[in-house]
Amino acid sequence: MTQILDPTDERVPVRRTLAPRDEVIAGTIGMLDINKARGDVFIAHLKERLSERLPGVEIRNYRKPTPAKPAPDATRRQMMEECDFVIEALAD
Repeated sequence: MTQILDPTDERVPVRRTLAPRDEVIAGTIGMLDINKARGDVFIAHLKERLSERLPGVEIRNYRKPTPAKPAPDATRRQMMEECDFVIEALAD
């Protein structure tokens, strides 16, 4: 029998609060493809669905050069300047 050990101390659970969120989604949504297989397919589908549900919202696409590293600083700065919301999506 395999036993899985959890290294975290569950006796005192960590309490976290959610970051503040806007009640209405408006403006520009950035879609970050992390460059894994079929991520572009998932993002295209998600973009289509969001466009149907949020008319008037602009959606921009961004892509990491590799899934193994964080997005380059220039890409992150660009998303911060151009977007009100960002969705990071992947699919395998």
